[in-house]
Amino acid sequence: MKIVIVGATGTLGQAIVAQLGARHEIVAVGRTSGARHADITDAASIAAALGAIGRFDAIVAAAGDPHFGPLAETTPAQFAVGLHGKLLGQINVALAALPLLNDGGSITLTSGCLSDWPVRGGANASVANSGIDAFARAAAVDVPRGIRINAVSPTVLTESLPKYGAFLPGFEDAPAEKVARAYRRSIEGAETGQVFRVWG
Repeated sequence: MKIVIVGATGTLGQAIVAQLGARHEIVAVGRTSGARHADITDAASIAAALGAIGRFDAIVAAAGDPHFGPLAETTPAQFAVGLHGKLLGQINVALAALPLLNDGGSITLTSGCLSDWPVRGGANASVANSGIDAFARAAAVDVPRGIRINAVSPTVLTESLPKYGAFLPGFEDAPAEKVARAYRRSIEGAETGQVFRVWG
């Protein structure tokens, strides 16, 4: 299969490439690196990047950062940036991919465990992750041509503990390699409308 991975050079993206690369053709898309460059917060940017790739069989969105910080100190602009950075950014990827996916193709988005396990300073991430999960479930009943759509919801990556560990005290972490297996299940399997939770 020809698989587009948006966010392929990030910590999780690299693990997904390693998981899938031996069996499939990978096209990496990133903001500043990869075969194509795109800003997922800009619908025209991601549409242009995918259009330049042409037809493909699957796409993964493993990009987008929410805002972290005390809610009482968060401005509406900061909250909006977080939503555009993850929730709406990944929806931009899905919508841009639909006309380019081959029949029976798949879309895999990335949410996270804060959809169900809220933490201090993480309201924006919880909203973004919950929205991605809801979008994947709802879109699955509406996408055409046998296209499937799922989300992967990981806990904090072991490799990301130095950056995010303080926000998730006591949470079980998971290595990126383990999380990446859920993307293989989404792409190579038959399920749709699912949220594959890798929570430890």
